[in-house]
Amino acid sequence: MNKLKIFSIAMLATSAFNYAQDVDAAKKIIDAEQYEKAKSMLKGILQAKPSSGKAAFLLGTIYLKQNSEDSAKIYFDKGAAAEEGSRFNAIGLGHLDLNNGNTSAAKSKFDGVASSLKKKEFEELVYIAQAYTNSDKPDYKSAIAILENAKLKNPNSAEVFLALGDAYYGNKNQNEAYSAYRSAYQLDPSMIRAKMQLGVLLKGAKAYTEAVKAYDEVVSLNSNYGPVYRELAETYYYWANNQPKTYTENIAKALANYEKYMKLTDYSLSSRMRHADFLILAKDYKALEVEANEMKKLDKVNPRILRYLGYASYENGNIDGAISSLSEFIAKGSNKIIGGDYYYLGLAQIKKAVNVDAKTVDATLMTAGTDNLKKGVEMSPSLTNALNEIGKDYFSKKMYTVAQTVFEIAISNPESKNFLEDNIYYGLSVITNNRGKDLKTIDTVSLDKANVAMDNVIKATPNYQEAYLYKARINSTLEKNDIMVENFQKYVDLIIGKGAEEVTKNKAKMIESYNNMAVFYSANDKAKAKELLNKTLELDSANTFALDALKTLK
Repeated sequence: MNKLKIFSIAMLATSAFNYAQDVDAAKKIIDAEQYEKAKSMLKGILQAKPSSGKAAFLLGTIYLKQNSEDSAKIYFDKGAAAEEGSRFNAIGLGHLDLNNGNTSAAKSKFDGVASSLKKKEFEELVYIAQAYTNSDKPDYKSAIAILENAKLKNPNSAEVFLALGDAYYGNKNQNEAYSAYRSAYQLDPSMIRAKMQLGVLLKGAKAYTEAVKAYDEVVSLNSNYGPVYRELAETYYYWANNQPKTYTENIAKALANYEKYMKLTDYSLSSRMRHADFLILAKDYKALEVEANEMKKLDKVNPRILRYLGYASYENGNIDGAISSLSEFIAKGSNKIIGGDYYYLGLAQIKKAVNVDAKTVDATLMTAGTDNLKKGVEMSPSLTNALNEIGKDYFSKKMYTVAQTVFEIAISNPESKNFLEDNIYYGLSVITNNRGKDLKTIDTVSLDKANVAMDNVIKATPNYQEAYLYKARINSTLEKNDIMVENFQKYVDLIIGKGAEEVTKNKAKMIESYNNMAVFYSANDKAKAKELLNKTLELDSANTFALDALKTLK
């Protein structure tokens, strides 16, 4: 009997050891972002040992990472009722509370777990801190305070220092983050994520060359560690956008590294969606369309796939497909709508509203497109940066009404990188749309806005001569002749101040300025009018308008 008891105890010990090994292996797979593989392993553990609260917690955490809160809650609830490790799942449920804005409920759960810990137990504190760090509304200061307590319990835990690095990084304390990541790697050289995060800090500081070197060191240690290729992809993407001369080369590197990341992690729907988000950033819409169609094979009903199809369809010239996909996506209501959804729908509707010959416009569709484009920009003001090229394309095709609409939305964001140029093009579009009209038929509202647009340009660049010329033309159309003359004069003065060569180069505009000012002065200052007309003749001795006007003044 004694031998049987000893054998039974040994078997239980071996079983517990194997279980712990399996859970640790799952944690490493999660760290490598091979989520589908980890889910399969953890489900296997739960099937063999339903009492494993730790396995349920890790499984729920994966679903949280994949933005599937309903599935996460199922496993957290299951784990909370388990015989072992139930308090880990209280942390998971607290994380869900944080995501839903119920901080008091989350704190109550976390405090309950913390108060139940023995003197040297600290792992749960790490997970509580991670919940604060990774929640939809992060609280980095609370995470740091909890981890400092965990560090007192175990000053040699690499996991504590890694979590501390993440919290400091989120709190924008780069020096403390660097120190924590370095300590984590020194304490456990197998913790490759800590070393990778040193490169992430360099990426954030725009030290792209140094960041790539740091990632290359990680690759040399473990070339199969998928997350490092995602970081390389993001670094090359930011490098391309911050240094436009490198764009083509670095975007190609970004896309190639993201493909490596995908191959080393998994091709689940969740990972494909992350890939699709990156393809949007990299503006690879052909690949985005392929990825979206692959996602449809995995899940025909997932609404987010409609977003990707809508974006790709617009960029690839399938306007009807874009309108159909995005209208359906937005109509579902339960989806998390972002600015880009309205933005692309609006652009597609505007494009469809304009007839191929640009002579007719579907007013209803144009209004719907304009409203959606405005909604998109209101939600995500940075989208205005891309409207510059779109507006200029319509302008170059002489679709001035459409160009005016696009540029008016573009200048709603003063922080746009193209704000001044967009103001200029808005003014030009309005001027062109009102050319040849009388005071009864002009669009006074748009002309007044165009006047303000030119003021924006003049305020930023007082020596930009064309702004005064455009402002003069706007006020000429509005028959605000005193403002017109004032701005024509400023234009003339700036041109003359730049020398004879500049005068010659802008001769036609100078003549326009002199002649318009002469008309204004002819009513009450004939001498001034004659002076201006003679200046026209100095530039063009055969100018018919000036010659005829001088005869009238005599």
